[in-house]
Amino acid sequence: MNSVQTRSAERALSGGTWLIVCGAMLYSILTVTPLMADHTAPKWAWTAPILPLVVDAAVVIVVKLDDVLARLGGHGGTWPVLLRWMTGLMTWALNIGDSALRKDLVGVAVHSVAPLLLIVTAETSLAYRRALAAAQAALQAERQAERDRAEQKAQERARQAREDAREDREHAATIDRERRDHEARLAREQGEREAQERREEREAQERRETAEREARERREREREQGEQEARNLERQARERSEAERRERAAKADREQRERRERAARERAELLERGPAQGKLDEDEARRIVTAAYEASLPVRQAAELCGWSVGWVSTRYAELRDPGTGGAELAIASR
Repeated sequence: MNSVQTRSAERALSGGTWLIVCGAMLYSILTVTPLMADHTAPKWAWTAPILPLVVDAAVVIVVKLDDVLARLGGHGGTWPVLLRWMTGLMTWALNIGDSALRKDLVGVAVHSVAPLLLIVTAETSLAYRRALAAAQAALQAERQAERDRAEQKAQERARQAREDAREDREHAATIDRERRDHEARLAREQGEREAQERREEREAQERRETAEREARERREREREQGEQEARNLERQARERSEAERRERAAKADREQRERRERAARERAELLERGPAQGKLDEDEARRIVTAAYEASLPVRQAAELCGWSVGWVSTRYAELRDPGTGGAELAIASR
């Protein structure tokens, strides 16, 4: 049997099994629903089809999972067998329940057909699937063995071909090796002559390079001496420039210090005059106010020194604290 026939048999088995399962489920629902309706409270009579549906759903699960396990070559153990028989017996008991309660043996026999057929079909289809799976496994194993034998024969032929090719290569390699040895001997002699010539040329080249290197080193030393002299001159120029810069900075510091001392003396002279006998000239008053501000004197004391009013002096103090146009003019006038 080939794989096409096996798949055809599996499809026929699967289709027939599901046809029987669906027919048995429909017949079970139609048979069990009146029995459940008679033994259920009137207001819950609409739930009568639920129990047969639950039992038949369990049958569907068992049949489907057995189908999958049989295809994979597995076995679910004891629980699937227990569930399969328990659901089958439950279906059988529910189908014959009404007839058994009425002691109708003919009804019991008639209503036993579908459940018993469902139980036997489930067991038989499982056995058929396992047998088909085993047959497929055996067929695949046989085909694999044939492929292995064919592959082994091909490997033996390839190995023999490789042995023959290796012998041919060894013979050709022996001849080629002898030829190469002769050519190598000739080439070695020629190479020795060329090596001698190259050695002589290399010695002459080394002598030339030595002379050129000595001349280059001499020029390099002369260049370094020139660069060293230039660096010495540049360093001396930098030192002179730095000395001149330091001298200019020192002179600027002296001049700035002399200006500050002269300004301090002028400020002290202005403040040492004492209270003014009258209102001084505005320019002179501004210089006194500026000196008093820089000396942190009170506004009243500055007013006494210049002879102007406290308000005018306060205004000048404000201009000095927040220099504006007037503050700039006052600073210029004070200098």
